[in-house]
Amino acid sequence: MTESGEFHCDKIVRFQHCDPAGIVFYPQYFVLFHEVIEDWFNDGLGVDYAEFIGKEKLGIPTVSIQAEFVSPGKHGETLRFGLHVREIGRSSIKLRLTACAGTELRARIDQTVVLFSLELRSAVAVPIELKERMLMFSVNENPSRGCSSVRPDVI
Repeated sequence: MTESGEFHCDKIVRFQHCDPAGIVFYPQYFVLFHEVIEDWFNDGLGVDYAEFIGKEKLGIPTVSIQAEFVSPGKHGETLRFGLHVREIGRSSIKLRLTACAGTELRARIDQTVVLFSLELRSAVAVPIELKERMLMFSVNENPSRGCSSVRPDVI
């Protein structure tokens, strides 16, 4: 599920994601992108996301998000989602997520989440082991941004 430092997973655009025109209703991208983050924890980082929240009492709420909806996603198509870590601070994690159909970029977000103690109700430092796992998904040069042949200068 990784290639060149990015986490990837595929999702089918379902009826529930679409508006009457048969294209992805933009708020649904936020739901799908969150699913990708959960998949990244489970499949990429080897951290059971349900236990992370339920047992460890940690969360990763969004504190900043910028979205671009480049072209419409269509009912029935398979979207390849990409995730890479842009930066990790003491408690913050900056991510870039993309959704593509083949080589066509559909949507992209830059999102900052914060490691948050559900018990303390405050931000906490990212443990070094988790930080090291996350950094395996950082991209240093020319990330594909999830689309296999889209040039970075075009996105």
